[in-house]
Amino acid sequence: MKKVSFALVGAAALALSACGGQGDDTLGDNVADNYDAAADNLDAMADNTASEAESDALENQADALREEGENKEEAIDEADVNSANAVNAM
Repeated sequence: MKKVSFALVGAAALALSACGGQGDDTLGDNVADNYDAAADNLDAMADNTASEAESDALENQADALREEGENKEEAIDEADVNSANAVNAM
C-alpha cells in the first residue's frame, strides 16, 4: 500500500511539474488579472460616490484586492517551482 501511495504522489508531482515552472505563468497572470479587473470596478464605483469616506473605503478595498491578486499569483508561480523541486528530489 505504501508503494502505491508513493507512486500516486510521484505521478501527481510529475503532472504538476509538467504543466508549470517552464516560464508559462498564464494561470497566475489570469488570477492577478481577474483581481485587478474587480479592483478596477471598485475604483469606478469610488469615482461615482457622493461621499468622500465611501470613496476612500472603496479605493482601499480596490488596493487590497490588487494586493491579494498579486499574492495569489506569486503563490501559484511558487507552486510551480515547488512541484519541479519535488520531482527532482525523487
